Amino acid sequence: MSDTICRFGDSTYQHGPLNDRIYLMKLSPDDLPGIIHLFEELSAQEGYSKVFVKVPASARDRFLSRGYRVEARIPELYHGEEDGFFMAMYRDDRRGVEADMTMVNEIIRESIHKAEACRRRDLPAGYTLQACEPEEAGEIAGLYRRVFESYPFPIHDPEYLRDVMQEDIRFFSARKDGELAAAASAEISRGDSFVEMSDLATDPHHAGLNLASHLLERMEDEMRAGGIGVAYTICRARSFPVNITFARAGYRYAGTLQNNTNICGSFESMNVWYKALSTEDRGRQIRTG
Repeated sequence: MSDTICRFGDSTYQHGPLNDRIYLMKLSPDDLPGIIHLFEELSAQEGYSKVFVKVPASARDRFLSRGYRVEARIPELYHGEEDGFFMAMYRDDRRGVEADMTMVNEIIRESIHKAEACRRRDLPAGYTLQACEPEEAGEIAGLYRRVFESYPFPIHDPEYLRDVMQEDIRFFSARKDGELAAAASAEISRGDSFVEMSDLATDPHHAGLNLASHLLERMEDEMRAGGIGVAYTICRARSFPVNITFARAGYRYAGTLQNNTNICGSFESMNVWYKALSTEDRGRQIRTG
């Protein structure tokens, strides 16, 4: 089961019982304030406990006035000029409270601290990195089924992966002797000049080799060459490995989305990390603890 992706005017949103939420993925300013009213009606009708939106600074006050709160902020996300805000409105106050924020904060602190003391590690011998083709969708979906018990988007479905590969979502993989070892995606918003780095997964048989960091570097290089200005991720707040992967790659913490996503079998809070893909950043190293 997966949630439904819909259009309202020129805006795109997702909603459904899997994540028990509405998620505004892309806002067209021309759709305000109508889309806010739509979300109020839809969330009440379906009983969703959360409405989650990603919007530019120019739309922030419209949502604040309707009871939304800011959970994360990325400077100059839109066109390298306008800040981006991740905001939420809760119809059930319990969903808006992470049960162990102390643990989440400790993971953030440790990720930043350990990243500063990391050393460089090269791509292990025998492994290669490459952009994926649609014919690889079955293999990639199989990897995601092994790694993620549940996921907010239907990445377990090869047909879904083939469809989004035709759009502005690019998948990358690490292989050894032809065997798929790890995969990740870059969801590009060309009009806004940003990219979401997502869907990082490593086969357990290839764990501990820093493959996610190498995939991230490869994706950043591709995005930078294509003129994309900012990269960000929404990752599991209680997972130390994924948070340190982004911290050691030079990403900055932007905020925590409370109980945001149904992933690996339960609702989890998610951390937002971001990075400016400037030309000066090109020489940074992949590091590991």
